[in-house]
Order: sequence, then structure tokens, then C-alpha cells
Amino acid sequence: MEDKITEETITEKDEAASESEGTAPDESENPENEAAAAAAEEAVVKEEAEKKGFKKKTKTDKQKERILALEDRVMRQMAEFENFRKRTEKEKSFMFETGARSVIEKMLPVVDNFERGLAAIPEADKDSSFAEGMSMIYKQLMTELENLDVKVIPAVGQEFNPDLHNAVMQMETDEYETGIIAQEMQRGYTYRDSVVRYSMVSVAT
Repeated sequence: MEDKITEETITEKDEAASESEGTAPDESENPENEAAAAAAEEAVVKEEAEKKGFKKKTKTDKQKERILALEDRVMRQMAEFENFRKRTEKEKSFMFETGARSVIEKMLPVVDNFERGLAAIPEADKDSSFAEGMSMIYKQLMTELENLDVKVIPAVGQEFNPDLHNAVMQMETDEYETGIIAQEMQRGYTYRDSVVRYSMVSVAT
């Protein structure tokens, strides 16, 4: 009888323990723990996303800086090339002007000799073929000089201008007023508004 009671008592205790174990709360299924875990996971994901975004932003900023640096370099090179082009054109123009002036200066004595030769032709021979041929060549030469923008400096009857004329003597005359050029000994010429050779003149007093 006692053995039976003991077995029943043990059985009841075991069942109570089992029921107690079955009703114990599972910590893994606690809503608070699940929320904390979810928050922690979200924080990790957010941190990783921020890191990736920061890296991407840093890479984009570096690319923009590189593009700006390249654009600045290109602009500087273009400005340098434009300055070089203008300087080269100016030097070419100066060299052309210098060469043209040199050629014109060498041609002027030839023009002077033409004029002296035509002036020395006697009146009886001025209608000859030789005289007419010389005159035609002289006119052609002067036309070509005019096409090159070479012009004769007006002298006789003009007021003396030291920027154009070189007074080598003075003369008394009733034909012109004082300060007026009365005689021209050698013609002067300009090339593109600059004097190539000054006129040698005599000024009335």
C-alpha cells in the first residue's frame, strides 16, 4: 500500500514538473528581445549604407575635382595658344613690313634715275618711241608702288612739315609765303602712312 502511494506521489511530482517546464516562457520568443534584435540589425544595415554612401560621395567629389582641374588646364592651354597665335601674327606682320620697307627703299633710287632720265630727254625727242617706252615703264612702276600703298609726299606749295619734309636750305622768293616749300630737290615717299624717305626741300623765307 505504501509503495503504491509513493509511486503515485512521484508520478504527480513528475507531471507537475513537466507542466511547470512546459509553461516556462521562451526568452527567444519575447517581443522585446525581437524588437531589440531588429533595431540592432537595422542599425548595422544603416551604418553599412552610410559607409557605402560616404565612399561613393567621396569618389564622386574626387572625379569632379579632377574634371575641374582638367578643364582649367585646357582653358589655360587655349589661352596660351591664342597668345602665341597673336604674337606670331604680330611678328609676321612686323617682318613683312620691315622687308617691304627695305625693298621699297632700294627701289626709290631707281625711280629717281627714271625721273632724271625722262627729264633729260630733249624736247625734240620726247615724242620718239624710246621716250614713250621709257615713260610707259615709269608709269607702270609708279602704279605698282601705289598698289603697294607707296605714296609720294606732296612738297612744292605745301606748308613745311618736319614730320614729312627735310629742309636743306632756305630761299627768298616772292612766289611763296614764308614757311611754304618753294623747291623740291628729292621726292619723299610714305609706305602705309609711315615715312620711307623724307622729302628734301627748300623753304621760302
